[in-house]
Amino acid sequence: MVETLNTLDDQRPGKLPDPKTITLENVDGNHIVLDIGGGVYAFYAHLKKGSVRVSAGQHVKSGQALANLGNTGNTSAPHLHFHLMNGPSVLGSSGIPYTFRSFGLAGQIPVTASDLDGNFRTALFAKESLRQSQFPLDLTVIAFEAASH
Repeated sequence: MVETLNTLDDQRPGKLPDPKTITLENVDGNHIVLDIGGGVYAFYAHLKKGSVRVSAGQHVKSGQALANLGNTGNTSAPHLHFHLMNGPSVLGSSGIPYTFRSFGLAGQIPVTASDLDGNFRTALFAKESLRQSQFPLDLTVIAFEAASH
């Protein structure tokens, strides 16, 4: 574990925060930067205040719960921002490509969705479909628990 932030309040869904309140320190909201080895770092952002269960210097295990999804930082709806990067600096590193071993494809939010009030139930499919060795695209609703089925 390299870095965490766990003190920012969640935003009201459906509204972006006032741009004047966004800084380099709070743009990603509550977050975790995790050193996963080989010069690769995992970044989890927009986490719920007070939910981060790990701290800098701590070792974590695969499958361990790290935090709860939230709506902190520069965001208008609860979601998880996740990416891999080639260094520990969130804004000073480059993203690197990756795929997930498996996940459940649970829905697709329309690109035209302008009312981001956090209620995307209409975007959910009747049944999840298991995907393997893929990267979920933007506005895709995924369920990681499907990976264990």
